[in-house]
Amino acid sequence: MSRTREYLQDVLRHTDGILLTLCIIASGFGVVMIYSATRYMETNRLAVVQGVAALIGVVVFFLVQQVDLNELMKKKVRLWIWLTIANFGLIALLLTPLGIGDDTGNRAWLDFKFLPVNVQPAEIVKVLFIVVLAYQLSWLKENYTLKKIPHVAFLVCHLAPLFLMYYLISSDMGSALVMLFIFAAMCFVAGVALRWFAIGGVVGGLAFYILWNENLIPLYMKKRFIVIFDHSYDPMEAGWHQTRSLMTLGGGKFLGQGFGQGTQTQSSYSGSLPARHTDFIFSVIGEELGMVGCMLTLLLLTAIIIRCIIVARNARTKMDAYICVGVIAMLMFQIIANVGMCLFIMPVIGLTLPFFSYGGSSIVMLFVAMGLVSGVHGRSAPDWLKGA
Repeated sequence: MSRTREYLQDVLRHTDGILLTLCIIASGFGVVMIYSATRYMETNRLAVVQGVAALIGVVVFFLVQQVDLNELMKKKVRLWIWLTIANFGLIALLLTPLGIGDDTGNRAWLDFKFLPVNVQPAEIVKVLFIVVLAYQLSWLKENYTLKKIPHVAFLVCHLAPLFLMYYLISSDMGSALVMLFIFAAMCFVAGVALRWFAIGGVVGGLAFYILWNENLIPLYMKKRFIVIFDHSYDPMEAGWHQTRSLMTLGGGKFLGQGFGQGTQTQSSYSGSLPARHTDFIFSVIGEELGMVGCMLTLLLLTAIIIRCIIVARNARTKMDAYICVGVIAMLMFQIIANVGMCLFIMPVIGLTLPFFSYGGSSIVMLFVAMGLVSGVHGRSAPDWLKGA
């Protein structure tokens, strides 16, 4: 019994309590808002599922933070290959009968009959991608350079097949862009020469121009871009979600209409505010809790990011620091894209608001990512704190 107590005390001593507390508060806030956003369905199931997933996430947080990936990679130098294969395998499962889609045609979920919820493999892929890329970058920094063509090509050859395979199979551009942003941010911090970013930007821009003009981008996706620059374009279809989102946000004003009292949020008509518990949970917060609620939400998410930055600055190894940077990039892109989508200044790309939007696999993997950061914090602690 005493050994168990000592072990638990040791785990807690090396845990980043500030980060964990912020994540629990944010996810708890999210569960409450999901409950409000789904009352019109006359069921509490989604809020309960989110709450249970968050509790599982906290448990996984403690387990993950105990894993020293630096030591694991040293003992099994080919582990990154197996993690990469796992990523491709998860994506390939979308092609099997387990893969299911939504109304837009995005085949981005796996339906395991023994689980009460569907699993979005992209959430797992993003975290494994961060770990593998962090190892690759640290290994290249120690043994070679990040400026020569072969080494940059090695990194690109990891991203490109994963990016293309996931998008071509799932049509989920949002998650694919998250991986692209994670890649760019981690490579930038690691010291990849700026000319390669310029070249990548030019190539990406030309590719987008060609795809657009040759009508190789799906029409519904093109409309989502057009409506951002012309809000009057197709307001009943392409602009419907964001038009309703702006109306919902505006209705909350400064203090909001009150929890459970939002006009659009509590409407029994699902089209009043589509995807209100997922993509547009920020609009729900704005209507019911007003600008105050929105600012509190953004303050919580900003605090989580700042905490990750502090941990990254104090990381013991380059790989640890790069893992933190990857997690930060993932959070930043999703927050900016989701809030921008709700404010009608960015296209709808199906990215949820971290810790707040409904999604069982999403919340669990967010806590996994936070567990990785907490592990970096624990290994970066001074010797007098480690030696208990």
